[in-house]
Amino acid sequence: MIYWEVKYPFPLSNRDYVYIRERRELEQDGRRIWVVLAQSSSAQQCPEKSSVLRVKDYKQSLAIESDGASGTKMFMNYFDNPGGMIPTWLVNWAAKSGVPGFLTDMQKACSNYSEYCRKCQK
Repeated sequence: MIYWEVKYPFPLSNRDYVYIRERRELEQDGRRIWVVLAQSSSAQQCPEKSSVLRVKDYKQSLAIESDGASGTKMFMNYFDNPGGMIPTWLVNWAAKSGVPGFLTDMQKACSNYSEYCRKCQK
């Protein structure tokens, strides 16, 4: 069970998520594939906060595997309904900039992962 609060830009209210996530490692024809599944949950251990909107409809599926060289292939299917009234300009920004920015950040994190692991071992 995971609790995650996301800061939204002013004047919007922050959102929070309560979800269950699981990871599986699969072996298929000598290929190793990591699958991550996440889905919203109505956990009573995490009561709603009065100043934060709870995202009640969230689902993510992610599959990751090596490309056999020095890269990674990834597939992600993501949906959430943030609720409330979100202005069109923000929805357009998320579609044009937010999602591509997220993917760029993920690519950088993957590229620097071995360095991150070396630092953690010290």
